[in-house]
Amino acid sequence: MSAPLLSLTWTDHVTGRSGYLVVDRLVRGVSSGGLRMREGCTLDEVTGLARGMTMKEALHYDPGARYVPLGGAKGGIDCDPRSPDAYALLVRYLRAMRPYIECFWTTGEDLGLSQDVVDRAAVEAGLESSVQAVHPLLDDEATARARLADAFAVEVDGIGLDELVGGCGVAEAALAALDRAGVAPRGTRVAVQGLGTMGGATARFLARAGLAVTAVADVKGTFAHPDGLDVEALLAARDGYGTVDRAALRPGDRELPGDAWLSADVDVLVPAAVSYAIDTTNQHRITARWIVEAANMPVTAAAEEQLAARGITVLPDVVVNSGTNAWWWWTLFGDIGADADEAFRHTRRSMRALVDLMLTRAEQDGTTPRAAAHAIVAERLPVIAERYGWYR
Repeated sequence: MSAPLLSLTWTDHVTGRSGYLVVDRLVRGVSSGGLRMREGCTLDEVTGLARGMTMKEALHYDPGARYVPLGGAKGGIDCDPRSPDAYALLVRYLRAMRPYIECFWTTGEDLGLSQDVVDRAAVEAGLESSVQAVHPLLDDEATARARLADAFAVEVDGIGLDELVGGCGVAEAALAALDRAGVAPRGTRVAVQGLGTMGGATARFLARAGLAVTAVADVKGTFAHPDGLDVEALLAARDGYGTVDRAALRPGDRELPGDAWLSADVDVLVPAAVSYAIDTTNQHRITARWIVEAANMPVTAAAEEQLAARGITVLPDVVVNSGTNAWWWWTLFGDIGADADEAFRHTRRSMRALVDLMLTRAEQDGTTPRAAAHAIVAERLPVIAERYGWYR
């Protein structure tokens, strides 16, 4: 794959902090990718994420759908989202990026930022919407925008549909892998790193599918129970950053060191927080059979090679966590309506088909799921380019 179309670094004149935008490529003149905010965010990180977005878009290409994949992009801000300066910094960043957002970069929530915060800051920055660049591609802009707004207003058991749909996709990816291996969900143990938007929703769907969520980690540490934690109680006790109030833990729940989730005695490990959480220095502690990448780039390439040599399968982020992005466009373009049941059905069906395709290709080629996903993308990108055109 070629170098990114656009790569830039922005320096905030107030705090001196850096922000980044990388547009990997455009399809029909538009790209898609969220905006993350975390201390230590780098241009290399954002570049990798933008390339991943190109892959996620291509993997969901369906020539019979109204949703046509966009190009991949990503934004990043080097700042702790809990900092008192974070929101004002976000507004200044979006104001600086306004020409790109107006013309060809559609963005939204990512690590450290929720969609409501992005939306509020976008208005303050003078933007109509964080996804306004895609509006000219819509057949009926007013109807499409109303449909997406209605979908964002849907809640299921106290959690927004926009938060749940990504976890539904991650859970379905894990369940597809279990099914192919002939492993029943009930009795299967899982550990989740991160109980924010993606991790929390994933834990809910896995628990409701019958898996035992026996360990969860947040920024304060890991807590565990061999028979399974009370996921719903933990979700209800989270703050806006996914940190759990320890008062919600039951007497039998154990508090452990922050990295104890890595060596938890589980079948499925779900890193759902930061990038590069699993590397060559800690991968040896993992005994799980599957690692399901709910976060973006949580396993380094070198660590993945070592894990594969030990018989541990990594289901890659470009497939596993692609449901949230796809749901936005399925809804906006009109493939689905503003209905939770329809969204979950469509997500499960699409993710199941994609995971099965990837794992079948991996078996046929004798390679890893990630390599199989790359091979599928390499076949689809020329088809998308020929039909819709892009700027590389």
